[in-house]
Parts: sequence; structure tokens; C-alpha cells
Amino acid sequence: MGADFAQKLAESEAAKSGLIRDLEDTAFFIGGVDMDIVSDVTTNIIRGPLITYTQQMAEIFDIPLTEGVVSGPVWNPNHLEWENGFTDLPTPDGNKLLLVPKMIVRRSMHMSRNEYYRHHLVPVLQEEEGKTASRGLADAVRSRGKVLVTKKQIAEKYGSTKPDITRETLKRPSVYEHYREVKSEVPPQPLSHKELSDTADTPMPDYEKLLKSVLDVPTGKADATRYHDAVEALLTAVFYPSLSMAEKEFKIHDGRKRVDVAYVNTARDGFFKYLIRHRIASRYIFVECKNYGGEVANPELDQLSSRFSTLRGEFGILACRSFQDKNAFLRRCCDTARDGRGYVIALDDSDLERLVADVLAATKPAPVDLDNPDPAPIRPASEHPLLHERLRALHG
Repeated sequence: MGADFAQKLAESEAAKSGLIRDLEDTAFFIGGVDMDIVSDVTTNIIRGPLITYTQQMAEIFDIPLTEGVVSGPVWNPNHLEWENGFTDLPTPDGNKLLLVPKMIVRRSMHMSRNEYYRHHLVPVLQEEEGKTASRGLADAVRSRGKVLVTKKQIAEKYGSTKPDITRETLKRPSVYEHYREVKSEVPPQPLSHKELSDTADTPMPDYEKLLKSVLDVPTGKADATRYHDAVEALLTAVFYPSLSMAEKEFKIHDGRKRVDVAYVNTARDGFFKYLIRHRIASRYIFVECKNYGGEVANPELDQLSSRFSTLRGEFGILACRSFQDKNAFLRRCCDTARDGRGYVIALDDSDLERLVADVLAATKPAPVDLDNPDPAPIRPASEHPLLHERLRALHG
């Protein structure tokens, strides 16, 4: 497939003209290239990062890895060449497996040839034919002094196949350039939990079950790892798709310090996008998990804030079981923020229950009461009102 694809790309007039700039463009203008080919080529190009991601997920979910598996071709962006080697990967049924972050999974390509043809190229052709009807479509309809050229007439004269679209676009490259600009302004949204469930025929996250897994963990050092795992599973479901790529025992300072869980902030809206808009450094969101039976105090708060930096992020969540004096600890979080040492939001068991209740209210709203003149608005799941409340308190 690789050699054939490369040959077609090299011989493509669209590529030679500069019309093809992105891998997705090839599905528009090269014969035999469709969504599946683009997906396969993309997988080959990002195979290295996918191997790393697969190994990270294997550690989180205790997926067994097989040593010495042939990696397949991995692109080296520094040397600009393909490399082969051996690595550790899952091998269910004897076949190596690569996992893909659900954040980048799509059911269709963002750029649609049908959309481009019907809503961008055809209108331009209609306008051209309308201006030159006398030497074009002789049977064009005239109405109120204007020539009306139908889409059917355009299809009959110019065709609508991939070669037809390529031929006419090469004559009018600005049409495709405009379409590409329009699409770039509206990036594709990640699939929701519901869309992923429908596509893969898998169950939706059970937020209440995930919460119960956290609450059922006994307090104390002996069950710290179990609590850590349960909190990560809950927050990963609750905060998706705003936060993604969970990594446990995230290393900083060349491994001299670690964070229990680190997420990449991929928010397009909601609370975590609010952090970005208000210039709170939040490239990564850090989570520390404390399964203490006693009081959580300044040392735990200072531990999390010491992991912050302007490059990594200055926002974190401290998950714990309970507080003897919750208001006193929240005041300590305010002190940390006002001293410029970052923003820490503390969440105990009752707060996690509130987070889940808010998500359930957004994803499974109660029936509308038609007799209520002032119904409560349904907030998107990504808003997380509790986090907004705590952040406002930090600002004082």
C-alpha cells in the first residue's frame, strides 16, 4: 500500500500544483484513496507516539505486554527517515495491538468531498454558467432577468466523480482554498461518550459505579494505590473530553518528582477552557490523591503546588477522603493562589459526589416540568459548576 500510495501522490497533478497540502486532501484528489487509506497512513506516521500511548495505557489498566515485538516502521522526525526495531506491545490472539486515544478517533473525515462539491464547487460553476448561458447550458431557466442553472445541469455537464472534481478544482484552486479555510475555523469535535458507545457498541461510563469504587476504598496507607486507581478512573470519565491522555506517576524534573495523575488539557469549552481563556497556565492538569484517615494540611498542599510551573501548568486537584476543618483548608488554598504559587482545588468524597451529580444532571436531565415558569437551566457536562465555585473562592 505504501509504495502504491507514494507513486500515486508523486504523479498527482493536484500534488504537483500545490493543491494537496494535507494528508486528508489526498482523499479528494487521488484515485483509490479513501478514508481507510488516510487512516492507515496516519497510523503509520504516528506509530511511535501510539506505541508510547499503548504502553502508558497498559500500565494504567494492567494490560500484559509482550517483549521483543517488531515495532513496524516508525518515523523519526529528527532524521527524517523510517526506522524499525523491537518494543513491548500487547499481543492478544498472537497479534500486536496499538491503542489509539479516543480524543483523536473520528467516524468520518473532517473534509468532505460531497460537502465541498455540493456547497462550494457547484455554486461557483452555477454562477459561471449563469453569466455565460448563451454558450453554455442553452436550456437554462430564466427568472426575473436571471439565469437559473440547476445542480442537475451542472452534474450533467461537468460530472461529479473524483476525477471530475479534481479537474474542475485544478482550474479554480481558490474554491478549494476557501473551503479549506472554512473548515480550519471549525475544528472537528471529539466523539462524545454516547457517540463512542454507539460506534463501538460498548457501554456508557457508569459514573455512579465509578464513584462507588472510590467511596468503597478504606482509608489508610494500605489502600493508597487502590484509591489512586479509583480516583483516576472516575475523573477520567467525568472530565472527558476536556481532559485526556491520563498518565499515572507523571515524572517531572528528570524523574526526581512525580505527580499521581497528569492530564492533558484538551478542552474546547467548559471549565477547563475557562482556565485557558483566563490565562491560567493549564497545559497539564495535575491530580494528587491522598487516602488519609487523618487531616490533610499544608505539607500536602505544598507538595502539589511544588509540581507547578508556567510551562507545565499551575492548576491542580487534591483528592482526599474528608477534612476535619474543610473551610480552613480552603483558606490555605486561597493563600497559595494569592502568593502566586498556583491554583489548587481540594475535592473530598462529598465533592466527588457533587461532581458526579452535576454530570448526571447534564447527561440525563430530569423531565421538563411544563408547570414550572422558571425551570433551572441545564448546564453542559463540561461546565462543572463546583470547580467554578472553588476557583472563584481562590480569587477571593
